[in-house]
Amino acid sequence: MFESFRNAPFCLNDQAIEWAEKTFAELTLEQKIGQLFNLMIRENSDEQLSLIKLIQPGGVTKFVVEGLDAEVKMMNQLRSHSTTPLLVSGDLEGGGMSFPFGAQVPNQLGLAGLKEESAVEYCTQVIAQEAKLLGINWSFTPVIDINAKFRSAVVGTRSYGSDVDIIETMGRSNIATFQKHGIAATAKHWPGEGFDDRDQHLVTTVNPLSISEWEERYGRLYRSAIDTNVMSIMSAHIALPEYMKVHEANPEEWWRPASINKLLNEQLLRGELGFNGLIVSDASTMAGLSSWGKREDMIAEIIENGCDMLLFCKDPIEDYAFMLKAVREGRVSEARLEQSVMRILAMKAALGLHNKQEDISVAKFNDLLASDYAERIPELNRRTVHLVKNRYDILPINPDKQKRVLVMSTGIKNTFVPLPIPLHVPKMLEDEGFDVTVFETGMALDTKNYDWVLYLSADESMLIKSHIYIDWMSLHEGFGNAMFRPWVDIPTVMVSFGHPYLLYDAPKVPVYINAYSPLLEVQKAVVDGLLGRLSFNTEAAIDPFCGLEQLRY
Repeated sequence: MFESFRNAPFCLNDQAIEWAEKTFAELTLEQKIGQLFNLMIRENSDEQLSLIKLIQPGGVTKFVVEGLDAEVKMMNQLRSHSTTPLLVSGDLEGGGMSFPFGAQVPNQLGLAGLKEESAVEYCTQVIAQEAKLLGINWSFTPVIDINAKFRSAVVGTRSYGSDVDIIETMGRSNIATFQKHGIAATAKHWPGEGFDDRDQHLVTTVNPLSISEWEERYGRLYRSAIDTNVMSIMSAHIALPEYMKVHEANPEEWWRPASINKLLNEQLLRGELGFNGLIVSDASTMAGLSSWGKREDMIAEIIENGCDMLLFCKDPIEDYAFMLKAVREGRVSEARLEQSVMRILAMKAALGLHNKQEDISVAKFNDLLASDYAERIPELNRRTVHLVKNRYDILPINPDKQKRVLVMSTGIKNTFVPLPIPLHVPKMLEDEGFDVTVFETGMALDTKNYDWVLYLSADESMLIKSHIYIDWMSLHEGFGNAMFRPWVDIPTVMVSFGHPYLLYDAPKVPVYINAYSPLLEVQKAVVDGLLGRLSFNTEAAIDPFCGLEQLRY
């Protein structure tokens, strides 16, 4: 029954197969259905624990948002409430997704600009060591999407850029390093995001490439990931119409998202590419899926059409009931149910979860923090900062001659935080002796009172943002002010601690810097760079000029 999992990517031995077969045989129908779910755990509460005990899911995705003590306690409780070992997943992408009490690791795009595979390996190892001690055994990385449409707010800084060679090399390093440390990697987002500037959280997005174009890019990337023995692939709410047109006569079906598309999951991914690992859906609550049909039907179609595990629930108890009903009515076949549960158990066995697991402890994590495991992270963060253009040699800034600075800042924007978080850069400049004025509502925009202007934006790529751009009316507070541009009168610098394409909205700004993330060490590096104490990176893994000659001048 489990013999095929002796092959890659799980490579199970006799002991692992024996455990998987025994566990599978002992599961009731209701327990098998529970294994199909990966529940989101956003808070440490008794209510969340009761769901685990009731549904007995195959996995959970733990958002690490509280202090170390609370997170360790919750993880041990999650384990104790599950009768079958839990897959515990997370978006281990670095940048703003770094653990709040761990090393602050550069995001994928910042790393890609260094163009060093060793840097990716090192940073992934740091994340893996921390994650392992927190009980996380499944990473929803690497993002192997291609940064093709600069307006995309969901690819951007989460990707390794737009160069397929770089994406392939760094993606392979990410996979190999995570799995070397006992954490399953996940290549995403199947069948490939980046050529549609919309967000699948809000709409079914489309990969418009011809079959040959797709093969040259995403086919190559996913085959490479499979050759690297990636254990899982995330099937997203993305359509691949040119492939569908060859195999499906109904035009409406050409736009069916991969997450509920048997042709893309079973024929293309498993049949043509030869993937033998676990297929997990992207979050089932996204509009890219929910806009396709009733919740009850979509729950069934995710599993019946080739995914092995359903990610996140709208209402876990209701979704479980929908799945149980679908199995009993035959809308999810017995064959698909059993195939999926076997793959889930096989991945657990491949990760060694069938062996006795030690309790997670605060002491062990503190021992790691006290070691030199992340000693290179500050240096790597500093090296990611990219000086895109410096016209008229405005940099470095001289605090003796250009003491008065007006700062226009968006603050750090995060989908899950209602108000922007202030950046540290203004205070850092004050500490350097500058007379800093941070623009606030009601202030006059008059360049006569300042020696230079500094624009700060901190908007990393993230869900539900639709598009990231400079909202001049909001930034400058008002209709008339929206058309104000200070650089014709005094030196002006713009820094993006996130989305790297803001030049599209400010083509004539004379100095532009991409810092990719608002991590504290990155903010320090930017200040050092402004003052001439840092040699900026001059390389990038994307085109910050958005393919437009206008933006260079």
